[in-house]
Parts: sequence; C-alpha cells; structure tokens
Amino acid sequence: MIPLWQGSCNQWDCDEMGHMNVRVYVEKQLEGMIALAHAAGMPNAFRPDSPATILPVDQHIRFVREVLPGRPLSMKGCVLEIGEHNAVIYQELRHSDGSLSASFRTRIIHVDTAEGTPFPWSSRPRAKLQALKGTTPDEAKPRSFDPDAPGLAVSDITLERVAKVGAPLIGMGAVPPDHCGAHGWMQPYWVIGRISDSVPNLLADWRARVGQSAGGRRMGAAVLEYRIRYHRHPQAGDVFAAYTSLGKVQGKTHALVHWFMDPLTGGPWATCEAVAISLDLDARKAVEAPPEMLAELERIAPRGLSI
Repeated sequence: MIPLWQGSCNQWDCDEMGHMNVRVYVEKQLEGMIALAHAAGMPNAFRPDSPATILPVDQHIRFVREVLPGRPLSMKGCVLEIGEHNAVIYQELRHSDGSLSASFRTRIIHVDTAEGTPFPWSSRPRAKLQALKGTTPDEAKPRSFDPDAPGLAVSDITLERVAKVGAPLIGMGAVPPDHCGAHGWMQPYWVIGRISDSVPNLLADWRARVGQSAGGRRMGAAVLEYRIRYHRHPQAGDVFAAYTSLGKVQGKTHALVHWFMDPLTGGPWATCEAVAISLDLDARKAVEAPPEMLAELERIAPRGLSI
C-alpha cells in the first residue's frame, strides 16, 4: 500500500454524536482516491478540463474505531482488482497509534467526462494500477455485507416500490453548485452526507425513547458498516428525496436501507444500507434496544426495501 492522505479531525468535522461524520470520512476517501489516480498515471482525472475521470459505483465502508476531534489520521491504499474499464481499490484510515479507524472498498469505473460513458483503461494507467496491487488486511474485511453481491436492477428501484412498502420520506432537497465536483456531478460524500442529515427526521424521537427505556441515558447512534451503490450522478439544480426501510436486526445492531431518489423520474440516484448501533453518548458504548422499541422501529420504517 502507498500513502494517500494525512491530516486530522477538526471540531467542525463532527456531528451531534461527538465523532467525525460519515460525510467527512468519504470526503477524505475521495482525496485519497485523487492521490491514487496520480499514482496510477492519471494526474488530470479530477481537473475540470480532463476528458476522462474515475467514478465510484459501489462502495463498502467499515467503521472500526470512532474518530474524535483533534485526532491525527493517515490513509494508505492499494488496488485489489482491475477490469477492462473498472477496478476495485482499497483505502484505510488509521489513528496515530496504528489502530484502524475505517476501511473503504470501492469499485470505480473509468468514464469520459462528457457523457459519463465507461471506456477501457489505456496501457499506461493499467500498468501502473497493476503495480499498485495489494490485499485487504483481515481486520478491515467486510462483516455485514458481501460487497460483490449483485444488487437490485435499476428498473426495480422505483417510487412505486417505495409507496408499496410504505417507506417514509426522511429528507428532501436540491443539489447546490458547491456540492458538485470538477465535472459537474454531485460529490459522493454529499450523497452520503445528505442521507445522514435526513436520518434524525426518522430516529430522533425513537432514540430518545430508547434512552428512556435504558434508564434515562443520552442516546445517539454510530454506523458500523455501509454499502452504497451509485446509480446516477446528480448535477447542480437536481432535486432528491430520501426514503428509509428497516433491514436486518441482529443483537445490538440494526440496518436501515436508504433510497436516495430522483422525484422527477421516479428512479434512483443512489441506494445504501447502513448497519448501526444505538450509542450511549456519555459511556460511548452500544446499547441494545428492547424488543418493543425494535417493533416500533419497524412500524415507523416498514421493511421491504433493499439495495
């Protein structure tokens, strides 16, 4: 693996849970991906005048140890697989003591910037990508998801399905120009960020009741793993609506499936599944929600969506 990024967590990188927000993790992951593009002989890939770039299409994220304000961080990465016009890359964030904070396994595609159409790697980047081949450390491997499992066809991800399931609307908005990258597409970290911003509309009251049932604890949440699939890339002026359904519940964890939809076409921008725990914000420990609270969660976010 090669070094890709080094920095720290600022106070303004953190959310109401007191730790670094998922949006910021993916923002740093993108910076590392740009550095990896340089190492692969594509230094112009993320510049406005570049005819080609790389885009994420399927990403697995595992959060291992939370990041608190002021903590130094560093990132390394490598290439896991290389296809005709795609690749799978691995990146990891580590604390200064070497302990793993988060890992990212991202399937990327090589596209032209005019239409976003995939096309093959040229010989020079392919050779450089091959030289960056490595492996995922055991401690960073996926636990809750098979990142290579086939997902739903785009034709099956519709607002009609949302209505049939009864999944609630948890957020909506528009894409401002400053949320878009050099080629006009919404940055991936803003996709996950806007979903994260929407979740309190579903869970704020529920988390408070979980805290009451646990003896009046101050409750929040922490995401342990994500899988997010990018189907289309919004541009400035596009609108979105986010809907949520309960997924698998196991032990202290529960999964939420989020559909980030285009209300004009009825199709998806992105879909993701997040495995999370209820977190005692003072003890910084997971709290298992009682059965009646999980039943309440299923009532407010009916099952039926997947990615």
